[in-house]
Amino acid sequence: MIIFIDDNDENTRLDNYLSGMFNDISRSKIQHAIKEGKVKVNDTVKKPSYTLKDGDKVEVENLSEIGILPQNIELDIVYEDENMLVVNKPSGMLTHPTSTERENTLVNALLYKYGDDLSDINGEFRRGIIHRLDRNTSGLLMVAKNNAAHEFLAKQIKNHEVIKKYRAVVKGNYKGDEDRIELPIGRNPKFPHKMAVVPDGRESVTILKVLERLGEVTYVELTLITGRTHQIRVHMSYKHHPVYNDTLYGAKEGKVKTQEQVLQSFYLSFTKPVTGEIIELEIEPDEKITKVLNFYRRKHGKIT
Repeated sequence: MIIFIDDNDENTRLDNYLSGMFNDISRSKIQHAIKEGKVKVNDTVKKPSYTLKDGDKVEVENLSEIGILPQNIELDIVYEDENMLVVNKPSGMLTHPTSTERENTLVNALLYKYGDDLSDINGEFRRGIIHRLDRNTSGLLMVAKNNAAHEFLAKQIKNHEVIKKYRAVVKGNYKGDEDRIELPIGRNPKFPHKMAVVPDGRESVTILKVLERLGEVTYVELTLITGRTHQIRVHMSYKHHPVYNDTLYGAKEGKVKTQEQVLQSFYLSFTKPVTGEIIELEIEPDEKITKVLNFYRRKHGKIT
């Protein structure tokens, strides 16, 4: 299996990164496999403590056999042209296969519909994938049909030229109507599968705007200036306003049951490959957001 590292996983130890990916294999076994040469970075054997860099090629042998099965799963395509598409990923769907889950991901669905007409810059198990959404975060996700489009769109993301906005319901009454959250994010030193605000983390900036206050919860719009792994969830948790039902980052299950975090990527603005046209896309609130908002609106007499 070949994995290409992006800037979200830069500065992570090799063994910690693989522990997060292969969570069914102990860290000691992973370290042993690295030392035996079963893991190579840029065709070279490295130490388990090697710090990954953006663009590194990690090749893993004999840890897990990954086969990606094309599956006929319906896709909600919001935008499409000859070079790319934007899908509305549902909550509960992984963006791409992992060592333990190889079916029912967005990539499985994309392979069925597009076959080889997807970029392969990020390796076989991330065909077409330029950026990711967490399993239980729904919303807009760009997909590249070829490597030229992938590089063009990835450069926009890296240069913070793609505008990505999210809706979320967060716990508590958020102080102030607007906020600029600048807190560095890196791997949680105790739990490699989680991220955290850490002194030596990467610069991470989130712009928050309050949309509606509903007593125990606040409905907010969040604009990502940077795009770190779990950025919104980590920032909200650190500010003591975790995303509703985000149990991974400290939220206790709320009165309204949902499939984990109530968070949606609802708006994208980007420059279209080849033509340079500006594309703006926006979708309606998803079922989770609507369900939670309606409950608290009824409770506070805003709807009947």
